[in-house]
Amino acid sequence: MLAFAPVGERELASVPGLSVGIMSATQGAYSSEQMLLDIGQGARIASSAYGSPLPPLTSGWPAILRRAADAPQLLRPGLLASSIPGGAAYAAPITRPSGDVIAALDRRGRLGAGSLGSASTLLARVAALTRRKRLVLCDLPAGAAGLADLRALDAKRPAGELLLVIERPPEAPGHELLWAGAAGLAGGGARALRSSTTNQRGLISAVDIAPTILTHLGLSVPADMRGQAIETDGALHSASLRSLIARLHVVGGRRLKALGVLLGVWALLLLLAAALRGPRGARARARAMRVGGLAVLWAPLAVLLTAALEPGATVEYATIALACFALAALTDALLPWPRAPLAPAILTILALVIDALAGTQLLMRSLLGPNPILGARFYGFGNELKPGLAVLALAAVAAVLYPATRSRRAALTVAAVGVVLAAIEGSARIGAGVGGVILVAAGFALATIALLPGRVSRRRLLLGIATPVLGLLALALIDLATAHSSGHFTGSILHARSAGDLRDVIVRRYTAAWHELKNHAMPYATALALIYAGVGLRRRERPLAPVCGDPGWLAALAGGLTAGVVGTLSEDSGPVLLVVAVFALGCVCAYLWGRPLSSAAAPYVPTASTTTAVEGGSEGIA
Repeated sequence: MLAFAPVGERELASVPGLSVGIMSATQGAYSSEQMLLDIGQGARIASSAYGSPLPPLTSGWPAILRRAADAPQLLRPGLLASSIPGGAAYAAPITRPSGDVIAALDRRGRLGAGSLGSASTLLARVAALTRRKRLVLCDLPAGAAGLADLRALDAKRPAGELLLVIERPPEAPGHELLWAGAAGLAGGGARALRSSTTNQRGLISAVDIAPTILTHLGLSVPADMRGQAIETDGALHSASLRSLIARLHVVGGRRLKALGVLLGVWALLLLLAAALRGPRGARARARAMRVGGLAVLWAPLAVLLTAALEPGATVEYATIALACFALAALTDALLPWPRAPLAPAILTILALVIDALAGTQLLMRSLLGPNPILGARFYGFGNELKPGLAVLALAAVAAVLYPATRSRRAALTVAAVGVVLAAIEGSARIGAGVGGVILVAAGFALATIALLPGRVSRRRLLLGIATPVLGLLALALIDLATAHSSGHFTGSILHARSAGDLRDVIVRRYTAAWHELKNHAMPYATALALIYAGVGLRRRERPLAPVCGDPGWLAALAGGLTAGVVGTLSEDSGPVLLVVAVFALGCVCAYLWGRPLSSAAAPYVPTASTTTAVEGGSEGIA
């Protein structure tokens, strides 16, 4: 039975037989009708990816089918009811069916059976329908009467019968996350819910409802259903779930504000340093450049701290800024220039790996997490994090190799780090990012080629182009070994049934990327990123002046930019990855340009050998 009730977590937790979780209702902007369609078809896409708004049910079922057919993914409204012999039934304490009936309709828009009447007869009518149909959907009344009916349904539920309950909120925006309960699953009641779709304790998706019902009924789950069966996972801790849903509701709105505060503190330090005169002022300006650039590089680690503390907005912004600049100042004091990026790279990646393997959910709760409230990604590295980690890792390698020479040893060092980072970003248990493997493989391949001695041959170029493909093959093996073929890559690509499925994946990703390009200030940010990238390529000796055109740092900057460009072409967030990569590279360059005045590095003077090395010639830099 699937019940819709105006209840929250406290009401659900008060029913002894129910396990409780948070359900991602829709992908993108919330709509109860779209959520119900998604439940019935067991699959969904972002609301913005549809070519037209959702027509009202009064317009006719054919209009809903046409809209789904035009979507950039195979969607089959009514698939759940059509997969159950005899269809589904619907009962409600009203005289006219509510919109919730959509989830009970089959592929032809028909209802298997229905029963409308007074609230006092609801339970009797539900019992009668249960004897006739294997799936019954019902609306429960509001208030104490609805909670009493829910408890009665749980108490009278025969052994082996599945009861699913979904919160029915008021029809208003902001309900992308709803409370859900389940009784009759393995493990018993009073437990937290999870599914392989979200891979997070306490979190499920609306598309998981249909596979759960069909699996429980012993029926086959159609391949067009993208959800996974709901499971129980550990004892129910209500306070933790309430904290999680509260945190997820504020993460999205704090991201840019936290970045603005961080950059504002950096700007203030630069202004204070600029007010000083003489050698003291020069040292202060250099230090402000170094510490500010490092502070931004420490941000992916600092946001894990506030994710654990879950403070208010003002305290979170201040904590992130204080932590970033404190770590940056400490790193700058302990590690000689230009080796400081090594510390944030190692500690950040190590912390992310530990968080993923330990299941502490800090990344998901952080300002740089996947942001489950959008319904597109629930775990792993989000698209904002992938290119940033690539730039950070490349800067760390350059810092270790400095002063570098073009050699096989240096190239192998870069390649080895790239393999490790690609495995981390691609692993289903850690990064879970197909695009992350592609952009890391491309960026580190270019950096590796740039550090090899001799001319850039056609063979090297072909190997560099083939590296992302080899990375995808390795990712498939990682998925098979660590996720039992349920990883994101194998689920969407290797398990595709036809070329049409692959086409849907590609169309959906580039449609989403196009929408992202037009979103808010992204056109201006993308234009600035392209301008800065173009200027950096044309005058590439200038960013490298503080390190005297060092080939290791040249390889890092070129590889980081390549990662951003390739990520833009391979991820559904499109230009976001280029903007993040260019921004991170700018912070790295700011750190380099903050070279201490006492540094032994000689001032930059262009030479023939330097130019040849930059352009990929056979000579290195002494």
